[in-house]
Amino acid sequence: MTIKKLLIANRGEIAVRVIRACRELGIRSVAVYSEADRESMHAGLADEAVCIGPAYARDSYLKMDSILAAAKMTGAQAIHPGYGFLSENAGFAAACAERGIVFVGPPADAIKKLGNKIAAKELAAKADVPCVPGTVGSLDNSASGEALLKEANTIGFPLMVKAAAGGGGKGLRLVREPALLMKELRTAQTEAKAAFNDDTVYIEKFIEHPRHVEIQLACDKHGNAVALPERDCTVQRRHQKLVEESPSPAVTPQIRAQMMEAAVRLAKAANYSNVGTVEFLLDTDGRFYFIEVNTRLQVEHPVTETVTGLDLVREQILLAQGEKLSFDQARASRISCHAIEHRVNAEDPSRGFAPCPGTIERLRLPGGPGVRVDTHLYAGYTVPSYYDSLLAKLIVWAPDRLMAADRAIRALSEFSVEGISTTIPFHLRVLADERFRSGKFDTSLADQMLAAVAHQNGAAAAGVK
Repeated sequence: MTIKKLLIANRGEIAVRVIRACRELGIRSVAVYSEADRESMHAGLADEAVCIGPAYARDSYLKMDSILAAAKMTGAQAIHPGYGFLSENAGFAAACAERGIVFVGPPADAIKKLGNKIAAKELAAKADVPCVPGTVGSLDNSASGEALLKEANTIGFPLMVKAAAGGGGKGLRLVREPALLMKELRTAQTEAKAAFNDDTVYIEKFIEHPRHVEIQLACDKHGNAVALPERDCTVQRRHQKLVEESPSPAVTPQIRAQMMEAAVRLAKAANYSNVGTVEFLLDTDGRFYFIEVNTRLQVEHPVTETVTGLDLVREQILLAQGEKLSFDQARASRISCHAIEHRVNAEDPSRGFAPCPGTIERLRLPGGPGVRVDTHLYAGYTVPSYYDSLLAKLIVWAPDRLMAADRAIRALSEFSVEGISTTIPFHLRVLADERFRSGKFDTSLADQMLAAVAHQNGAAAAGVK
């Protein structure tokens, strides 16, 4: 089937990115927008735009019936879900299929198999993908505290309590000592119920000083699956990614090959098609462990596009049409440079990354050699308070890592957003930190930096008194 009109069930920079891919493919685009996004760039950039409801996501971007009605009304043959919102909702993928609408993503069955972390871990183990030691299946809520403690001791402390339907750091609790297990387990269940309407949790061994490394997959409906070079997402704040890069300074060619082979095995076991990402933890001894699969396009996909020269959004659409992969494993493995992505959010790092919605009074975007900015911003745009705080993604590339880092410093120094606070100052601190520049750091780096700044601010305030 050739797609002639595609609806983007999303907003912000990713909606703009998909609209641009459609334009290059000669596909007419349909934007949907909430009342809060009436003046958003994606609504004006698309060939058509439909308002689907009030500001809150539950009444607009998460409302399947409204999105499907917009597709029917405009004659859209396909829906691209972007990331977040309904992008990993198996029910939405199935609803599209029932109506004869192409879902630009994996089939509903694959989302079901991989969207639940417990089911995904069981499938990974069957596919001989290394997994973190932990419980087999979900925890039995009727089990006694004594039974749960016995199981936890078998795994070994410290350990993590994780929500089966989790993501974004919700329903995730670190337990360092047995006495805190039941308290943290109940907290994780409460968070999971509130965030995902599912309080199913499991426990697994906590890997000390890990790197967070992920493998991009691309699979067609003809049985072909390839893995692309890794992205290192180790710079995180409370399990939320801030900086991503490729290749990883901690991954050797041998580890890369093993990770890529494991990701492909898992994709084939799940009968996966379209693009997706397999996430791993890498320990200090070079051993990697499966965490989860993101059955969608990742925020950080431009990093992979940059180092490989491949267009993942274009590929998504072509794969959804039923075409074969446009590249093989040898082409997918080719790394041409070092790339770093910085997520610029409407948050104030000096106030614990508090959200900072508001109107952008002036905007200056960076440019020059090796610089790309994916954004939906413009001067006069009002950043709403209802959605994720991502404003832009700055992607830089250079022949080597340190040159890319220096280029990122230059580009971030040019990047000016007046009227609201952003995370640009924090990114500059990361790039100047010797641990980052040396490539020797783990997932605690950002939190350690923030703690140091808080300590300095506290000491300065005490000195003033």
